[in-house]
Amino acid sequence: MSTSQQPDPRDRPARLTVGVVGAGRVGPALAASLRLAGHRPVAVSGVSDASRRRAALMLPDVPLVPPAEVLERAELVLLTVPDDALPGLVAGLAETGAVRPGQLLVHTSGRYGARVLDPALRAGALPLALHPAMTFTGTPVDVQRLAGCSFGVTAPEELRLAAEALVIEMGGEPEWVAEERRPLYHASLALGANHLVTLVAQSMELLREAGVEAPDRMLGPLLGAALDNALRSGDAALTGPVARGDAGTVAAHVAELRRHSPQTVAGYLAMARATADRALAHGLLKPELAEDLLGVLAEGTDGTEGNAR
Repeated sequence: MSTSQQPDPRDRPARLTVGVVGAGRVGPALAASLRLAGHRPVAVSGVSDASRRRAALMLPDVPLVPPAEVLERAELVLLTVPDDALPGLVAGLAETGAVRPGQLLVHTSGRYGARVLDPALRAGALPLALHPAMTFTGTPVDVQRLAGCSFGVTAPEELRLAAEALVIEMGGEPEWVAEERRPLYHASLALGANHLVTLVAQSMELLREAGVEAPDRMLGPLLGAALDNALRSGDAALTGPVARGDAGTVAAHVAELRRHSPQTVAGYLAMARATADRALAHGLLKPELAEDLLGVLAEGTDGTEGNAR
């Protein structure tokens, strides 16, 4: 007979009924991942046709019901609505008596910590803020992407272990974020991820304008290498004409952008100035070259052609 100790079924985390308020791109994916961990989605709310289709795709056979009924059916409720809608939703659910004592109430907003759930806390709910640092498509691929995804976790200290356990069950990596640091945390992610999409989309448009037939194929390896280098080396990975102080090249860029895509000039100049500042601070940009470069960037802001002096 084996002498190895067998796990006690009583040590297994309790399986929970799960509800989703807001069938956007995030909620159904998280509920589907919780289903894989053994929890049971029982209700979802969604208003638009797109959200209803998404719920049917990601959570088949889970009924669509009003938000109050989601809370009535579920022990764990995911509030996955836009940031600006979250405070009003929480207040409304608490005022109408939809929140039940002992109910786990989880929001996925990056901006807010646990305090936005205070109205529900006063009604006896257990508040958790679990924000996945991931971009979502609203398709089943999102569940796979949660594997190894970092989650910004904020909760009362006595619920910290429960919050982190839920993240781990979804395949994620919990990262504790203090309540007062949530806005900065969220701004950091938006700066890196949301703005990246804008930059890449602009770059592809300009490459098409330049006659490149497959800008995605051209940019893929370049951007992949740049991202890898930046994550590994930080500012030491800076390259290109701004970091080198090639004022004439930057002036030519500004002139071409103003001619072919004037709406991209402001973004180019802002990023170029930020790049120049970082390159100068880290000794990559020589001070004697920085003067001409910054002069070009200033002229570009004024709407001139920005010729190097």
